[in-house]
Amino acid sequence: MLGVAILGCTGSIGASTLAVLDRHPDRYRVVALTAGRNRDALDALARRWSPALSGLASEGRELLLAAATHPDVDVVVNAVVGFAGLDATLAALAAGKRVALANKESLVAGGDLVLDAARRGGGVLVPVDSEHSAVLQCLERGCTQHVSRLILTASGGPFRTWDLERVARATVAEALCHPTWSMGRKITIDSATLANKALEIIEAHFLFGLGYDQLDVVVHPQSIVHALVEFVDGNVLSQMSFPSMELPIMYALTWPERIADAGPRRFDPVAASGLTFEAVRRDAFPAFDLGVAAGRAGGTAPAVFNAANEVAVAHFLDGALPFGGIAEVIDAVLSDHVPVPAGSVSVVQEADRWARAEATHRAERRS
Repeated sequence: MLGVAILGCTGSIGASTLAVLDRHPDRYRVVALTAGRNRDALDALARRWSPALSGLASEGRELLLAAATHPDVDVVVNAVVGFAGLDATLAALAAGKRVALANKESLVAGGDLVLDAARRGGGVLVPVDSEHSAVLQCLERGCTQHVSRLILTASGGPFRTWDLERVARATVAEALCHPTWSMGRKITIDSATLANKALEIIEAHFLFGLGYDQLDVVVHPQSIVHALVEFVDGNVLSQMSFPSMELPIMYALTWPERIADAGPRRFDPVAASGLTFEAVRRDAFPAFDLGVAAGRAGGTAPAVFNAANEVAVAHFLDGALPFGGIAEVIDAVLSDHVPVPAGSVSVVQEADRWARAEATHRAERRS
């Protein structure tokens, strides 16, 4: 029986993870649960699952680290939102745990540090994002030797067909109405701006060791094809399923094996007919290119992009910044940043701190 820690247990990924675990009580047991600030929801889950450790991460980062390194934990599901998840990822990998990573910001802000922690500690990183899980499933034993290109898919978000002026004036309520996925507020806004796809490109760079010229994105409104892998001989493999985060979570828990599961809706080719693909509208969603450019710049640039985006999204959700202002704030902060090598946690933390202060200043001035 494998012990599981769920960091961010009251969010959408946490709920999906617990739904999977509930179907396999003889295979998994919940050892640790952490939440952000929702005490009532956490207490209800603690009563249901009786973990050895539970608590609010908002009351101290030590709790996250204790959960991530608990001796009875085999798999750490890191569903913490934002940069705050980096320390737990590093600690879990250094302790030799399998990390089912839903906190993409860990790799975006500290990719080289994360990979080094895994090498030193013997931990294993398995992606939970549906796109990266799809790539992993298409690769034979994770080998990218014969891969020429990875193509991640994007739903296009709620504003896929809107004109530029209308996108810039989008309201919070409109941005939170995702057409195919049910997610937390921050990632839903990231999907609407396509900043999420830029984060996923950077994440794919570190996960699979491919250059940015080998990474691409295509809009696929049905969200059924989650990624395509093109090999050097021209063959292309894809992974398909109806939208459900339970499937990549299940794979991250069982990797590299598979087990029978009676959870999400089974695939039906007839119901999935009429699949379409479109190019990314870069003029309408500038946050995407800003993020990819930050990834190419390397060093502390991805951490700065991530931090500026988090601050800008928070201001938008609070009604203090228009939707079009999110990319404007990110652009301004990145323009003022000179990347340096992200050689230590302290360097990344300082870049994050600087970017948050700059983004807050820009957002408040913009509003």
